[in-house]
Formats: sequence, C-alpha cells, structure tokens
Amino acid sequence: MIKHIVMFKLKATEGMTEYENALEAKKRFDKVIEGVDTLKRGELVINSPEAPDSNYTVALICEFDDIEGLNAYQIHPVHKEFGAFIAGVKSDRACIDYEL
Repeated sequence: MIKHIVMFKLKATEGMTEYENALEAKKRFDKVIEGVDTLKRGELVINSPEAPDSNYTVALICEFDDIEGLNAYQIHPVHKEFGAFIAGVKSDRACIDYEL
C-alpha cells in the first residue's frame, strides 16, 4: 500500500479568504474521491483556525494499493481539475509518498 500525503499553504484570492479557499478545496476534493477508482481512501483536512499561522492550511491524506495506482491518480482528469484549482490558491506545497 502507498500513502500519499500532500500539504498546501493556501492564500486569500479575489474575495476569498484562505479559509474559504480551504472549504472550496475540500468540496472539490470530494469529486476526486468519487471519481478516481485507484484512490482507495482519501480525505482533505483543514488546519484548525486556532493553530499557528505558520501551519499549512490543508492536507490531503490518500491511500493506493500500489505506485501504479498513485501514478494513475496523478494523471486522472478529475485530479488534474482539482490540481488546477489548487495551483491558483496555493503559496506552498509539501508532499511525501511512502509504502506501508
């Protein structure tokens, strides 16, 4: 099994706060969960508003059977659509993929 964890620091954009962008990301990631069959488990979590501002805003926590499943997820059109949204609202990204 492969675990894929990605953290994003989001920013405010055109009338949307950082937190509102996080809520929108969560809503959009639900479509990824529903649309990518190689994604065995996925969730997007939002950092607590009481946590330090230096924390990342959101984290994706995903599980795949194998690296091929992760690679298929990366190029899936639903994931690419989500990625296009994130690209417009992120200021930083960190990622790790590891085998369980």
